[in-house]
Amino acid sequence: MPAPRELFQQQLPFTLESTALPGLPTPRRGKVRDVYTRGDELLLVTTDRLSAFDRVLTTLPFKGQLLNQLAAFWFEKTKDIARSHLLEVPDANVLVGRRCQPLPVEVVLRGYLTGSLWRDYQAGIANDNYGLALPAGLTKDARFDAPICTPSTKAEGGAHDAPLSEASLLAQGLVAPSVWREARRLALLLFERGQAWAASRGLLLVDTKYEFGLTPEGELLLIDEIHTPDSSRYWIAAQSEQRWAHGEPQQMLDKENLRQWLLTEHGFSGHGDPPPIPDSVRIDLARIYADTYERLTGEVPQLTVGPVGERLERALQQRGYLGVIS
Repeated sequence: MPAPRELFQQQLPFTLESTALPGLPTPRRGKVRDVYTRGDELLLVTTDRLSAFDRVLTTLPFKGQLLNQLAAFWFEKTKDIARSHLLEVPDANVLVGRRCQPLPVEVVLRGYLTGSLWRDYQAGIANDNYGLALPAGLTKDARFDAPICTPSTKAEGGAHDAPLSEASLLAQGLVAPSVWREARRLALLLFERGQAWAASRGLLLVDTKYEFGLTPEGELLLIDEIHTPDSSRYWIAAQSEQRWAHGEPQQMLDKENLRQWLLTEHGFSGHGDPPPIPDSVRIDLARIYADTYERLTGEVPQLTVGPVGERLERALQQRGYLGVIS
């Protein structure tokens, strides 16, 4: 059971929107993470920022902690498949990783026809965008016989990720063919592991994205995050087939809930001014993140009300990542 609403309500004034850590250079700010460079290491702070349709919209109480700790859980669970950049988790919201050169594309794997791929399929542009050969007449949320790969560019800030075919990304020279083949191979193995574990926990890992980077020595590392509700789509497995057969919506455990709220309630899909996100919606989605964490890890998240920034600065100072904080 997710933590009570009151806990998330109490944390709303303390959500972590951004950081400015003393003694460190100005961070590079992604949609969710503030990334600080320390020599050969990166200090990645997972904030409570929430993005949808490539736009940062609001913050969710405890989101950064839940995301960061779940990513660390998955890095550990998949380390026999792919080596990751993870070095240490000095705070619930912070991951220290090995610095490398990120590939300029995301490896997106999909097990079902849903989300943006379904919207593109309905618009008749899915095959052209991704170099696919999906037949006509498929239905929403239909399961593919095998996972399909739909790469995308990796945009920064508020820019939009752009769909790519594998042939296009190679023709553009975005990634060397040998590197792409290895990234794709590892992604498929990671997705298989993720789907198997999710199934053992009563969930379906529907789709996800992976990011990789190259070390100066040319080693390919799994970076950023893995199998979180931000980077992945989860459904509750029970009655999923029946829901699909009857054209009913799936029970979702990820931020697709917010995307659907934005689409259906406000007609917002990333263009124009986004609507304000009510606190009730923020709390509901934060509780979904906590529920997903508990279902996947089997552990109740340890959530404590209070200023996140102050806590993580103390933790980083104690571990020697910052100077003395007055």
